[in-house]
Amino acid sequence: QVQLVESGGGSVQAGGSLKLSCLVTGYSIDSCGMGWYRQVPGKEREMVSSISSDGTTNYGDSVKDRFTISRDKPKDMMYLHMSSLETEDTAVYYCTVDQSSWNSRLSYCRDGSYTRPTVWGKGTQVTVSS
Repeated sequence: QVQLVESGGGSVQAGGSLKLSCLVTGYSIDSCGMGWYRQVPGKEREMVSSISSDGTTNYGDSVKDRFTISRDKPKDMMYLHMSSLETEDTAVYYCTVDQSSWNSRLSYCRDGSYTRPTVWGKGTQVTVSS
């Protein structure tokens, strides 16, 4: 079973930067798409960014040009580098994987794109103060 562990959250002043990390354990998901979501209490979860197995990236409009997603397959890691942080970026950030096309016999995703999250980490808090 795949498990995701986020780290790197914390408190930062507006205009600052933070780098979130996500460690994947269980088995390799190099063939699957991954992504970051965030949630503010009382609001729906928001897709922040995604990265497919082939490296194709996608960003939400509110973070475009400020956040950068990446992954290190040999280390089973995914990252989110956040810069020019705003108070509106305050949220719990979740690491996710799209295993919707997972072939359990061969242990790989038939489709490496990121369509919908099927596995979630527990989240890490990011607080941006003015």
